[in-house]
Amino acid sequence: MDADRKVAVVTGASQGIGAGLAAGFRKRGYRIVANSRTIGPAASEDVLTVAGDVADPDTARRIVDAAIAGFGRIDTLVNNAGLFLPKPFLDYTAADFASVVAVNLAGFFHVSQLAAAAMLRQGSGHIVTITTMLVGQPMTAVPAALAALTKGGIDAVTRSLAIEYAGRGIRVNAVSPGAIDTPMHRPEAHGFLATLHPLGRMGTIEEIVEAVMYLDTAAFVTGETLHVDGGAHAGRW
Repeated sequence: MDADRKVAVVTGASQGIGAGLAAGFRKRGYRIVANSRTIGPAASEDVLTVAGDVADPDTARRIVDAAIAGFGRIDTLVNNAGLFLPKPFLDYTAADFASVVAVNLAGFFHVSQLAAAAMLRQGSGHIVTITTMLVGQPMTAVPAALAALTKGGIDAVTRSLAIEYAGRGIRVNAVSPGAIDTPMHRPEAHGFLATLHPLGRMGTIEEIVEAVMYLDTAAFVTGETLHVDGGAHAGRW
């Protein structure tokens, strides 16, 4: 085991932003622990995969245990797994509420708590979470109260944990994307999604990866929510 090589844990890593993040960290020489419900076996000895729903505390423990047993450390945790369910507030069901809270909040809580404990033991680490521009810039065209409720909580706890761990070697940040060109968006919706940003286009996976990589190396930045949303957070346009 090469104890000097850094290790990144990425949830929701089977496609889209998560897969891009795992590839981005690999290019920087990190070893990777990648999780999603449907992820398959890894093709490299520098990548461990853990299949399972991040909302399940047992999955969270298996993710962190795999990192420590396989690579001996966790330097960066990227909480990327999330569930986005836009609909009018009165149309949400109790099942909708339970599923979104389970993935977005419980998934963050269990993995982050276990990873933070490992980071405290080694004296350093970075936790970064993917939120959404809709936390700070609600839009009539995209009613998404459950995203605001859950990802808004992540935005707040990012600052709370940054203060709690500022003197103990752990930084905590977030990235707030706009609509990103990933497989979750149908091509026929791209034109509409582009209009949600003052810059007039969707973002790319690479732009989110670049934002996370910046935060991962920015040693004097903690408690930050970095907006990568084509200007949407600036206000109504």
